[in-house]
Amino acid sequence: MSTNGTATTPKPPITQISAASLTHLPSRISYLRSFISFTTSDADTITSAAPLVAPLVPVIVDAVYTKLLSFSITASSFVPRQSGYNGATPSNIEDLSQEHPQIKFRKDFLAGYLKKLVTMDYEKMETWEYLDKVALMHTGAYGKGAFKHRKRELRVEYMHCAILLGYVEDVVIGAVMGMEIDQEAKTKVVAAFNKLLWIQNDLFARHYIADAEAKKASWSEISIPTGWLAAAAVGLVAFGAGLVRYSGMGL
Repeated sequence: MSTNGTATTPKPPITQISAASLTHLPSRISYLRSFISFTTSDADTITSAAPLVAPLVPVIVDAVYTKLLSFSITASSFVPRQSGYNGATPSNIEDLSQEHPQIKFRKDFLAGYLKKLVTMDYEKMETWEYLDKVALMHTGAYGKGAFKHRKRELRVEYMHCAILLGYVEDVVIGAVMGMEIDQEAKTKVVAAFNKLLWIQNDLFARHYIADAEAKKASWSEISIPTGWLAAAAVGLVAFGAGLVRYSGMGL
């Protein structure tokens, strides 16, 4: 009770989280799950929905690739030969379609990913390691770690990954809302998928942010000779003086 007689909301305990701990995947997942309240109940909801969601995977995959192939900037990612694919490759984005062998190859990967989402055990760290690797591979992190066997670089900018996850969620929500299950069950499935995809989004973001920071650090280490700086300064002064004289002449 406060001094004026009104009820006060109990202050929740503060959980101590250090920034350094978030570079450790298990600690990061623990924090993310706690913050967004992705519980064992949510995980069970997702896996229990597998019999309903799995049959919809081909429809979801087709919708995703229809979207990806409708913009040149995303479609262009599928023109180069994909790692692990040995068939015919397109010459340009105009050659791409849902039926192109290379697109079918990529669609199989997405279908496998979606099926894993509804069948994996979210209490096992291996599940989160898989989702983390899915994110990492899109940064172009070839030649090291889990992707040292890959020869061709795959780099998809973060904005495309993030907005695609949003689109996937929209498609999944539409599919779930069309299911013949009660409203409470639909709400639970949608809420659980929403939390999961936001965690996946963070796993994408963490690798792109780390990549950007590494590039920033490499630029800061570049040494510019003092003579160059002096010459540049003299040049700027001369340019400024000339600009003043020019502006005094009028247009």
